[in-house]
Amino acid sequence: MESPLEKSAVFAALPPIPAGDFKARIRDLLAARPGHKLVVLDDDPTGTQTVHEVPVLTTWDAAALGAEFDLPGHCFYILTNSRSLLPADAKALNLEIATNLRAAAKGRPFTVVSRSDSTLRGHYPLETDVLDEALGPFDATLIIPYFEAGGRYTIDDVHYVAEGGMLTPAATTPFARDAVFGYTRSNLREWVEEKTRGRVPADQVASVSLDRIRVGGAESVCDLLMKLEKGRVCVVNAADLTDMDVFALGLLMAEQNDRRFLLRSAAQIVSARLGLDEKPLLDGRDLNAGVAGGGLLVVGSYVPKTTGQLVHLLEHTSIDRVELSVPALLEESGRPACVADALSRVHAALRANHDVVLYTSRDLVTGDDDARNLQIGGRVSDALVEIVRRLAVRPRYLVAKGGITSSDVATKGLGLKRGIVAGQILPGVPTWRLGEETRFPGMPYIVFPGNVGGLSALTDTVSRLSVS
Repeated sequence: MESPLEKSAVFAALPPIPAGDFKARIRDLLAARPGHKLVVLDDDPTGTQTVHEVPVLTTWDAAALGAEFDLPGHCFYILTNSRSLLPADAKALNLEIATNLRAAAKGRPFTVVSRSDSTLRGHYPLETDVLDEALGPFDATLIIPYFEAGGRYTIDDVHYVAEGGMLTPAATTPFARDAVFGYTRSNLREWVEEKTRGRVPADQVASVSLDRIRVGGAESVCDLLMKLEKGRVCVVNAADLTDMDVFALGLLMAEQNDRRFLLRSAAQIVSARLGLDEKPLLDGRDLNAGVAGGGLLVVGSYVPKTTGQLVHLLEHTSIDRVELSVPALLEESGRPACVADALSRVHAALRANHDVVLYTSRDLVTGDDDARNLQIGGRVSDALVEIVRRLAVRPRYLVAKGGITSSDVATKGLGLKRGIVAGQILPGVPTWRLGEETRFPGMPYIVFPGNVGGLSALTDTVSRLSVS
């Protein structure tokens, strides 16, 4: 069993972080290629958690994608929500999007990021296999799960989750016991072998080390990427935002030399690849949340971090609360009454200008296999969406907690087709500006990942959204 390590001791032993204005160099390279787009296929909405002033699409027909290629800007997201799908459906969806992207681009160059969870959950290698077949062949697939705000670090090829001053190997965390996407290896080379079922042996996986990034610099990163054999898988180490900037610069240099890479990553590489400066955290005034009316929080995520944050919110605030019983939602006879009662109570809170949290009961209900687990999750999410869709009172803001929850609420509950990422309200917690096509145009929509934030994160979010 892998043991946690003391973060401060591990970091102290690493090479020093290099100095330099790497973001400016990245922006110079981007300016030299104004027509080259970075297209992020996001398997849930939380991948926008490091960017700002970037569009998010929830539709992907060739006309919509073509219009995005025609607009200025270096990047756009496509919200696939594929993590909520069965493998066959996720495969078909990625193939459809890839086909439409090729048609929409009309020969214009673009780089694809298959964005997934920083704790390694998702349809890998299925999604990268489909994209490679439809849009490749690529020179290499790069595995980049580093995510600073979530405390996700990769050191000596081992991926860690930081908690309370300790670095816990990812495979020993609750995330690795995911009912659908579980795994047993923290070393990313071994993780690739495990996930590919031996098709890609661990000793055939390349690696960009921290020594190469911090000592060799972007030129050394570029040199390694240029020398990778066609079709290789390569993991990327990172333990600081500067590591991502140096790597992104080396990546762009290699791309300028006609190399094409497919990125399977967490959120951090996107902001680095765009050379984005950090933006101050938003609050209610920035978001025009207003002073009247109640806000709505919708909590669907079941990971232990979310449950702890929910308990903190309930214990430390006077927020109105509405609990949805999952067993009742799964029974056809009890479901309508359960949804109707919850909707009535949410309406009462909002009409009284109270903030209210709508949350699912916390006892995890599981099935006998992956298909049943996804079906249960879908039934629960459908109930939350139905309540949002039937809202007769406009909330002052809406927070959706959990990847699948936030995707379904945005697309099915609010009718979002194209939004803009305004920034983050907490580190790693993106806020979107809703378009005119939605049920509540202009309402602040906070996409809160299930596995991000400290114990008081939900409580802090409600406080930041207050302008009184």
